[in-house]
Amino acid sequence: MGVLLVLIAFDSTQQALRAEMLLEYAEIEIDICPTPKEITAGCALSIHFPEEDLSMVKEVIEQENVEIRGIFKPLQSGYEQLEL
Repeated sequence: MGVLLVLIAFDSTQQALRAEMLLEYAEIEIDICPTPKEITAGCALSIHFPEEDLSMVKEVIEQENVEIRGIFKPLQSGYEQLEL
């Protein structure tokens, strides 16, 4: 089985781009992607990252006060929001 990718959704493009910069600086493997239609967010950009980096991603988001809509894990029938 491949790496499970988790997704961060945002309410603003500014926060998405800021998170991209901070996570790349933290050397976390990320990908910018369109926000899936199942997730209602104010921003069309989301960030995918490997689930194994979740605790590091949470740390960066909390330390840098990045405003996010939520972190979502893909399920067969859509997405489940994870606790922060």
